[in-house]
Amino acid sequence: MKRVDHAGASRKFIAATRHIEFHDKRLWDLRQKRDAESHALPEWETLRELASGIKEHTLTHLADYLEQFERNATANGMVVHWAHDAAEHNRIVHGILSERGVTLLVKSKSMLTDECEMRPYLEKRSIRIVETDLGERIQQLDGEPPSHIVVPAVHKLRGDVAELFGRTIGTDPSNDDVPYLAESQRQDTRGYYLSAGAGMTGANFAVAETGSFIVCTNEGNADLSANLPPLHIASIGIEKLIPKIEHLGVFVRMLSRSALGSPITQITSHFRAPRAGGEMHVVLVDNGRSERLGMEDFWYSLKCIRCGACMNTCPVYRRSGGLSYGATYSGPIGVILDPAQDLRKYSALPFASTLNGSCSNVCPVKINIHEQIYKWRQVIAERHELPMVKKEAMRLAGKVLASPRLYRAAVEAAAAGIEHLPRSLVYNPFNAWGRQREVPASPPQTFRQWYLANRREQP
Repeated sequence: MKRVDHAGASRKFIAATRHIEFHDKRLWDLRQKRDAESHALPEWETLRELASGIKEHTLTHLADYLEQFERNATANGMVVHWAHDAAEHNRIVHGILSERGVTLLVKSKSMLTDECEMRPYLEKRSIRIVETDLGERIQQLDGEPPSHIVVPAVHKLRGDVAELFGRTIGTDPSNDDVPYLAESQRQDTRGYYLSAGAGMTGANFAVAETGSFIVCTNEGNADLSANLPPLHIASIGIEKLIPKIEHLGVFVRMLSRSALGSPITQITSHFRAPRAGGEMHVVLVDNGRSERLGMEDFWYSLKCIRCGACMNTCPVYRRSGGLSYGATYSGPIGVILDPAQDLRKYSALPFASTLNGSCSNVCPVKINIHEQIYKWRQVIAERHELPMVKKEAMRLAGKVLASPRLYRAAVEAAAAGIEHLPRSLVYNPFNAWGRQREVPASPPQTFRQWYLANRREQP
């Protein structure tokens, strides 16, 4: 399996100056709005504690709650399926569709189906899938995966979308007016809702007590996908369970505030039973979640409610773009989820972090993200999955940092000599730090030199 090269993949995005500036600014704006909303609620930290506790309780009793959900959902009239992995999920969905002769599926946003690579699987079997979320549809038309959990096309400028829509759905490529582009996508998608044989959604939460699931959106596309076609399929990761309907309010109050800095999503839909004359199928998907639940250091990542707050605050994600991570889940949450799926392929991702802890600070369910990133680095080193260059650099750094004498000599030599070296020795393909920045000027003396001259105790 080829390793993902995050640093290499990010170069193209970094080179697009206008895109990276907008990306950074837009996501930081979401972070600031999130802060304003959270600071306006005196009980915010209490909500975080409650949400984290509810998730921890559920995950430590997950088998019981899954069985309770299945019993109640079945009693409500749903058909519940169990999928061990992505392949089984895709076979189940294909079986449901093919038995009913469905050739067109309208689908709302679902990171799980992206994780399972469901769309290419079904398209190879003559079933057309139309993404109905605006951002997901933009990415589908451009042949790209989503770059963000909540705002899938946030890396694109409106001019990019105008050009794309002009090329794919026949709009005016020179008109980048946002309402025009959004309405054009609405009109293009409307006919698919009416002719589709099935609709598909994910779920933000599933409630064991009621056998129901909840979908939170801002566009209404999930409701159209679920209610216009005669067949509704919902793909739900097993970690989405919560025990009781009374717990839902805790998460709904935090989800949109964390994601977009808005008090609540425009539409919060509860699905409990199929419509009269219709069918509703739920596919509960494991795909490595049970294995992760057994990982002592990493099971907390299953608390995630997919708000994207950690991505909005991360300086590395904001300046490298989601596509550079080479995985369904990018940013800090992807950095701790992806290695659990394939350690070798995603071994570079835990190093795409400054370990500043901002991701953990904004997480509404209090996942210790930065600590898990550090733990993954340890695991990668222990399993000898470090690239040779990084391995040797770490070995040499370890020797220098372990020896005060060597460390002082290295610092003083660098301070004395780096400014006088030819630029080609400092700014070259082997020095990644020099590609996008200048090495700062050295101070006239090191801290140790200053300390010995000014603060050392005299005999």
